Amino acid sequence: MTVEDLWAMRRLGPPALSPDGRLVVFTVTTFSMDDNKGNSDLWLVPFEGGEPRRLTYNEGSDGSPAWSPDGTRVAFVSKRGENEEPQLHLLSLAGGEAVPLTDMPIGVQDPKWFPDGRRVAFIASTWPDLNDDVDALKKRVKELEDDKVKARISDTRLVRYWDEYLTDGRIPHIFVADVDTGKVRDLMAGSRRLMSFWSVSGSWDIAPDGSEIVFAADSAGPPFRSLNYDLYAMPAGGGDPRNLTAGNPAFDTAPSYSPDGRFILFGRNRRVEVDPEFIRLARLDRHSGEIVELALQLDAQPGGWKVTPDGDRILFHAEDRGKTHLYDMPIMGGTPRIVVRGKTTGDVDVGSQGRLVYRLESITRPAELMATKLDGGEPRELTAMNAGRLAELDLGSVEDVTFTGARGDEVQMFVILPPGFTPNKKWPLLHLVHGGPHGAWLDAFHYRWNAALFAAPGYVTAAVNFHGSTGSGQKFARSILGAHGDLPFTDIMKATDDLCRRGYIDERRMAAAGGSYGGYLVSWILGHTDRFAALISHAGVYDLMGQFASDWTWGRPNNYGAAPWTDPGRVDRWSPSRFAGSFRTPTLVLHGEQDYRVPYTQGFNLHGVLTAKGVPSRLVIFPDENHWILKPQSARVWWGELFAWLDRYIGPGGGAGRR
Repeated sequence: MTVEDLWAMRRLGPPALSPDGRLVVFTVTTFSMDDNKGNSDLWLVPFEGGEPRRLTYNEGSDGSPAWSPDGTRVAFVSKRGENEEPQLHLLSLAGGEAVPLTDMPIGVQDPKWFPDGRRVAFIASTWPDLNDDVDALKKRVKELEDDKVKARISDTRLVRYWDEYLTDGRIPHIFVADVDTGKVRDLMAGSRRLMSFWSVSGSWDIAPDGSEIVFAADSAGPPFRSLNYDLYAMPAGGGDPRNLTAGNPAFDTAPSYSPDGRFILFGRNRRVEVDPEFIRLARLDRHSGEIVELALQLDAQPGGWKVTPDGDRILFHAEDRGKTHLYDMPIMGGTPRIVVRGKTTGDVDVGSQGRLVYRLESITRPAELMATKLDGGEPRELTAMNAGRLAELDLGSVEDVTFTGARGDEVQMFVILPPGFTPNKKWPLLHLVHGGPHGAWLDAFHYRWNAALFAAPGYVTAAVNFHGSTGSGQKFARSILGAHGDLPFTDIMKATDDLCRRGYIDERRMAAAGGSYGGYLVSWILGHTDRFAALISHAGVYDLMGQFASDWTWGRPNNYGAAPWTDPGRVDRWSPSRFAGSFRTPTLVLHGEQDYRVPYTQGFNLHGVLTAKGVPSRLVIFPDENHWILKPQSARVWWGELFAWLDRYIGPGGGAGRR
C-alpha cells in the first residue's frame, strides 16, 4: 500500500436506517490528490441487501443525513450555490434534485426532524443579541470580514478550540425551520448558555411527541474557570430551560430520549476535571426525576447508545483491549452482553424488528456497513466500497498479543508484519505511540496513522496499548496520572524486549514515532535511552509548562500531578525538556501551524534544542494544518518525510542490518 492507495479509499460515514427499517442512508467521502480536497455524497442501500445507489452529486460535501418521520425525504447539510456556509437541504426519495431549506449567513449542522414531519431543527452558532435576525446576522458577518485588525480579545479561560478562536461572541443555538415556508426561528433567543464547543452533534435531542427538547450545556458560564455540563429541557417552541441534573458537579452529556418518551439516556461522570474519569451510561425518568446509572459491571466507557424502537433495550459500543464491541442490555438495567464481538464496531443504528446496521473495520480493512438482527443471525456485508482496491494490495498481517509490562501487568499490543515478512530474516522495528494518553490503538483502519501503511515498506510495526490507555479498565487508564512518562516508557521498553526475543528484530534498526501525547513519549524516550536509531515526533508535547497555551487546560494539574502555581517542580519533573542534556538520537519533528491543542511552538522548541546541541533534526511545519494532517497533498509530504527519515537511519525490509 502507498500513500496514494490510502487516500484513494472510500470512507463511509455512520449509517441511518429509514423509519420502516428497509433502507440505509450514509455518506461516502472520496479525496482527490490532484485537487487536494475531499467530497462527500449521500448513498442508499436496502437493509436486505442490494447494490448501493448514489443519491447526490455535488462538488461540495453533503453530510449529516436525517430521515423524515414518513421515510419519504432526507434532510442533510450541504454547501451549494452562492452561499459560502453549509445550509440545510431536503431530498425526496421519489426523485428530483435536492432543494435548500435555509439560506443563512452562518453555517448549520446536525439536523433533526420533529415527529410531525413539518419542521426540522438544527444547530447554528449565532450572536445572542441577534439570534435569527438574518439581516443583522449578514451585517455582523460582513463587519467581521471587513475588520482590518481582527484582534482576538478575551478575559476567559476559553479562548480557542482545536484550530479556531472562540472570541467573536458566537455560541451554538438550536434553530427550527418550517418545511413548507422555510421560515427559520431561534429557539434559544437571547441565551448565552454554552452548548458543547467541541462537537454539538449528539449533544441534544427532540422528544418523541415533539413537545420538548433536551440539550447539554455548561452551567458555570464565563469566565469558564471550570466546566460543568448539565442537561437542560425546554419547550419545543422555545422558552426558559430547566436544569435536569443540577446535583452533579461534573459532566452530563449526550442526551437522547427513549422511543416512548419515558426516559432520557445520557452519559455522566462524577468528578470535576479528572482525566480519565469514565463516562457512565445513565437513565433519567422524566416523570420522577430519578437517575439510575447503568452497565456498572462493565469497566469501560459506553458510547453511541441507541434504544430499540420498542423501548426495551439499549445498544452501545465500548472498547476492550484494542477491540470495540457492540453491547446490548435491558433499559431497566442488567448485565450487558456482546452482540457483535471483535475488530472495531461502531456507529450503530437500530430499527424495527430488531434490525441493526453498523460499521465494521480492522487494521487491514476500511470500514464497511454490516447488517444483522438483534436476536442473532450471521452479519451480512451491505457495502464493499473498497473491495476492488483491497484485492490489489498486500496489507501484511496483524498479530494481537500480550506481554508483561510495567508493574508486572499484562499489556496488549498489535504487531503488524509487513508484506513479504519471513521470520528467518532480520527486520527493522517501528514503534507507534498513540496520543491521548487516554486513548488506544484499535483494530481499526486509521486514515492518518495507518498501521498497515507504516509497515508497508518493510517495517515490523508495534502498536502498544501501554498504561494510561483505554480499553483495559479505569484503574489501568488512571495509573499514569502525575507521572506521564513513567509506566508508558517502561511498557515500550518491555514491548521492545519481547519483540527482540522473537529473533527477527534487528536491534540496530529500531525507531519510534508518536503524535500528541505520543510525541511527548517520543521526547521522553529521547532523554532516557539511546536504544533507538531514529525518532519521530508529530505535534508532540515537549515542555509541560508550555501546554498551558493549549486550547484545553482543564484537568492538566490533575494529569501532571500539580499546577505551575502550586508545585512547578512536580510539573517539571515529568517534562521531557528537563532531560535535554541526554538528547542524542536523530529526531524528525512535524507540526501543523494551526494546531491549538499542542501549539506548534512545542515543535520549534524541540527542534531548536536538538539543532543547537548538534543532534540531527529535521523540522516540517504545515502552515494550514491543525493537530491532524487532513489535506491529501500535505499527507503525501508528511508520509514522504517520515519514510525518508526512517530509510536514512534504519532502512526498510528484511536482511542485513544497517545504521
